[in-house]
Amino acid sequence: MGKPTRRTALSDRIPGGRDGRRMLIVTFVDRIGSGLWGATATLYFTFAAGLSTAEIGVLLAVSGAIGIAGPPLGGLLADRVRLRPLLISVQLVRAAASLALLTTTDLRLLLAIASVGSLGDRGAAVLTKLYATRVAGSERVRYQAISRTAMNVGWAVGGLAAAAALTGGTVTVYRWLLIGDALSFVASALFTLGCAEPPSASRIAAKSASTSASASASASASTSASASASAEPGESTPAECAPAPAEPEPEPASASVSEKTTAPNPWRDRRYLAYTASEAVLFLDDSVFKVGLPLWAVTATSTPHQLVPLLLVLNNLLVVLFQVPLARFGATSHTARTSLWPLAGAFLAGGAALAASTVGAPWFAAVTLVLAATAFTVAEMLHATISWELSVVLAPPTAQGAYLGVHGLAQAVQRSAGPLAVTAAIAAGPSAGSASARGSPRCAAPSATWYGTVVTERCQWSRLR
Repeated sequence: MGKPTRRTALSDRIPGGRDGRRMLIVTFVDRIGSGLWGATATLYFTFAAGLSTAEIGVLLAVSGAIGIAGPPLGGLLADRVRLRPLLISVQLVRAAASLALLTTTDLRLLLAIASVGSLGDRGAAVLTKLYATRVAGSERVRYQAISRTAMNVGWAVGGLAAAAALTGGTVTVYRWLLIGDALSFVASALFTLGCAEPPSASRIAAKSASTSASASASASASTSASASASAEPGESTPAECAPAPAEPEPEPASASVSEKTTAPNPWRDRRYLAYTASEAVLFLDDSVFKVGLPLWAVTATSTPHQLVPLLLVLNNLLVVLFQVPLARFGATSHTARTSLWPLAGAFLAGGAALAASTVGAPWFAAVTLVLAATAFTVAEMLHATISWELSVVLAPPTAQGAYLGVHGLAQAVQRSAGPLAVTAAIAAGPSAGSASARGSPRCAAPSATWYGTVVTERCQWSRLR
């Protein structure tokens, strides 16, 4: 046997084999497009589409709200049809929506197109997570960490490319960046085409139950036919001699088959819904970091404005360097639950540093903002690991897609409501914002503790089922 090369050793460290590696490429390419569009969207709608600030706000808010339906819809479909063709179809819908934005400047049409694109974006996120969960198996937490690293690198590449292109500052540049976003979705679909269909417990269970029902029916028909064939002429068969009241007896068997083929419903699972609601609260770190921290820095502190983009770079760098090592905090459901306390501590530290940044000299404000950014990034990485593991562990294998789709609502709702809540708090003024910041540390630990309690109860209940 030949000595393994460095490339082979690296490939072996990525869970999911060839399909897992290809899905990482899909994630990376997808995020490049997202980085291109994320840096361009507001500029495109302002200068290319000619929308006012209020119209852009309505467009983004309404399309984002409609996109909330994407995760549960995608998860529901994933339990009923093959995942790979479904993911390819969603990627192509996203590409078509991006290109369609180039064809009109009418607000109503832009709203309809952006809503379709938002549905596709949110649905694709859940489907990609579901694919990764199925191909990575027990190593899904490590795969998630590597996937998040690929996401952040992709975002950085897309953002840097957009920044370089935007030096031109023309409408043509904005349109080409939008075309680049659409092409990234087409490329993602092509890479997904080369992946195999992952195993699905829900579809296997449904097929098995259907096969069992067919086999039972065939066996019953065969027994009846043999009894009729072996009877003497003029002699009654056992079926003919059976009393009439015995006819309804097959109903319990039918009910049993129906019971087996009916998958659990996440909308009736109160504990999972409570867990998802707590997730929406903890996902607020995304809005706090991306929206709240920059606004807080320029409105409530004396720090130089040049620090703001450096805080975003710091976030990206920390995720790339430490997301994979921190995956050990969610390696099992037990470690994921116990890691809720470090998560609460990270929120506490970030909130305290944010509150402290309002007093003192500019250098002190800069230091505390860096500490807040670091703490919130640690919270982001810990929560991403914990959330991935528990959302999968708590979902029944026969309805994994539907459950993960409902879980995807947490992040979708946060993306729509989070920025509004953060900006509303800051718009109230530095004094009100400062009070909110001082309150946030006190709320972080109880929130995470409640989250842990809900999850612990749900895990115990799952083991008793």
